[in-house]
Amino acid sequence: MKANPRMPNYILHLYVTGRTPRSLHAAANLRRLCENHLGDDYELVLIDVLAQPDLAEAAHILATPTTVRVAPPPAYRVIGDLSDTGKVMMALGLDTAETAETAETAITSGKELS
Repeated sequence: MKANPRMPNYILHLYVTGRTPRSLHAAANLRRLCENHLGDDYELVLIDVLAQPDLAEAAHILATPTTVRVAPPPAYRVIGDLSDTGKVMMALGLDTAETAETAETAITSGKELS
């Protein structure tokens, strides 16, 4: 009998509208963020609202791209292309001590997060 693979701690849903440049950019940014900061401890589900409008309606998605952290609870949402990694991590509750410190330094010094 094969052992069940460990379930990821983080489950993220990215709602996009087709294969537009903005959708592709958001998907690439989220994948990069997950790979760099969550390792293999995540599951990413891409949902095209044109192909699956029922899922978007059930999740109350009003704009795309929208990222929803489904697990662990509570759910968090971010709308946009996810280009500001520090802010996205904080908004999705994924921030590590290092990310929080970097963001705090940027906020107090008035610098842009890269």
